[in-house]
Amino acid sequence: MSIEQHTEQSGELGWFKSSYSGTNGGDCVEVATAPGTVHVRDSKALTGAALAFPREQWAAFTAYVGETAV
Repeated sequence: MSIEQHTEQSGELGWFKSSYSGTNGGDCVEVATAPGTVHVRDSKALTGAALAFPREQWAAFTAYVGETAV
């Protein structure tokens, strides 16, 4: 897996999209990190709402998803 960085209108956040999302514009999320926070948004709605999670909660979520994705 690789990531692409997208710096958009959302201030100084550098957004990353997984290479698993492909280039066909399907369903995908983008993630940006800031000190203590991980931001998540819909890659098709760049100016829409973004969710913000404490890093610890995001780490727990991704660990859980990784365990259940087998």
